[in-house]
Amino acid sequence: MTEKLSLVKGVTEHPLIEATIGQFFDETCLRYPDVDALISVHQNIRLTYAELRQEVDALACGLLRLGLTKGDRVAILSPNNAEWVLTQFATAKAGLILVNINPAYRLTELAFALSKVACRAIILSPRFKSSDYIAMLCELAPEIPVSDPYNLRIERFPQLRWVIRLGTDKTSGMINFDDLLVAPEMVELGTLQQIAAGLYAYDPINIQFTSGTTGSPKGATLTHRNILNNGRFVGDAIRLQSRDRLCIPVPLYHCFGMVMGNLGCLTHGATIVYPAESFDPLAVLKAVQNEHCCALYGVPTMFISILDHPDFAKFDVSSLRTGIMAGSPCPVEVMKRVIEHLHMKQITIAYGMTETSPVSFQSSVDDSLERRVSTVGRVQPHCEVKIIDSSGTIVPRGVSGELCTRGYLVMHGYWDDQRQTDEAVDQDGWMHSGDLATIDDEGYCNIVGRIKDIIIRGGENIYPREVEEFLFRHSAIRDVQIVGVPDHKYGEVVCAWIILRADAELTAEDIRAFCEGQIAHYKIPHHVKFVDQFPMTVTGKIQKYIIRERMMQELGLEESRTA
Repeated sequence: MTEKLSLVKGVTEHPLIEATIGQFFDETCLRYPDVDALISVHQNIRLTYAELRQEVDALACGLLRLGLTKGDRVAILSPNNAEWVLTQFATAKAGLILVNINPAYRLTELAFALSKVACRAIILSPRFKSSDYIAMLCELAPEIPVSDPYNLRIERFPQLRWVIRLGTDKTSGMINFDDLLVAPEMVELGTLQQIAAGLYAYDPINIQFTSGTTGSPKGATLTHRNILNNGRFVGDAIRLQSRDRLCIPVPLYHCFGMVMGNLGCLTHGATIVYPAESFDPLAVLKAVQNEHCCALYGVPTMFISILDHPDFAKFDVSSLRTGIMAGSPCPVEVMKRVIEHLHMKQITIAYGMTETSPVSFQSSVDDSLERRVSTVGRVQPHCEVKIIDSSGTIVPRGVSGELCTRGYLVMHGYWDDQRQTDEAVDQDGWMHSGDLATIDDEGYCNIVGRIKDIIIRGGENIYPREVEEFLFRHSAIRDVQIVGVPDHKYGEVVCAWIILRADAELTAEDIRAFCEGQIAHYKIPHHVKFVDQFPMTVTGKIQKYIIRERMMQELGLEESRTA
């Protein structure tokens, strides 16, 4: 009897959407004009699909009025708000490529992102938490405050011509977002329609930065077809329907928010609900109760914070029935509590990566609790997955190997980086994930480890090489190795082993101060240990797993219990 191989293909009974996001958006707005499309609780904004279309068309025309043209990159640096989703749909309709910038980015990362994809415009919030984005951008580009806001000339970013700020305050050298929302003329709407008619589903429409194994982030470039279909299938899996309300506390700069959330709602005529500009467990509880949300998204740490909130029992969350827990390994006990206390009997687990738009596996609302806490479900529609060994051979069912994905969901490529694109996506179209996985006889997938040494902290992916490259800039550091160690709250946190140069003296706080304001807070080492040498093999290869084991022993840590 021939062994069953670890090769699975998703169902194809429902054809793929071959429209652009803009075309599908218009159709949805016509189909559900009076249905609530967007509720931004913290901004007290409510828009039906008909009203949302008016705002989106106005913004799209406003962006074109500036001089932006098809294919231009428009960055957005902002926490969750109505302006974010307006920008998402407006850029799609105008054929502009939206560039998501992580709100946690600091100077070095922001400069890299703007330069790498040659952004022509940036839309930014004035500030968020400890970040003053206006001050950051002006530090990188001091010409802005003394320039014509409609014709910037910036030496460091020669392509950047427009900075569009949110809010009502005025900033020299910047255009106010609301100034772009003036009612468009008929001729402008006609031009927008002409542009939309010339767009194709295969056109790149979004760039999302993933941490880079070579020290710098890579711009995963996604098409209309990639993300529109993925949002649709994710929504199908949680049984989302028109007029359902989905609470989205996950960040919009990430696929979880803008694809699984915004596009999941768009493709089902459902309602987008933002409880706050960033995750706040109390705001989530209020939004679920007051807006009667039936679905909720989050990473495990978010669900833990919601369940453990001291006022949890005061809220009626009985409207909930479904949702998604993803972003990092989902603890068994947390899943059980979510089903029992949040009434989310249909909650699903999803697995994927930015480069696959993102979801390739998802559990079903009909799966048993055991399946939902021990696997990431089965392969998504129109998606093909194989598990291979180091030689590229497909392994038998139940044997671990690298997970590779092929189909409509595989990214267009890494922006302006053909070498790394070719390394990630082979000639046959398979995206190599770097994750170790198994597929059982019934097609359920279990992620068992990672080939790459990626650290996942509370749903944020961190590549050690990127942090190492930054720390190497410190004149007192001779060598550094970054590993992830278990953490009860975040799943994993960053740990640095550092060898100092002769006669140099540094403390752990010195290291953190060096990182502060330069790299995202979640990448800053939580644990720092100064050593004289690293454990190595006889061939001189550093053994990171031993570093991790020693730190776990020293700190008295154990592996987090996960599904």
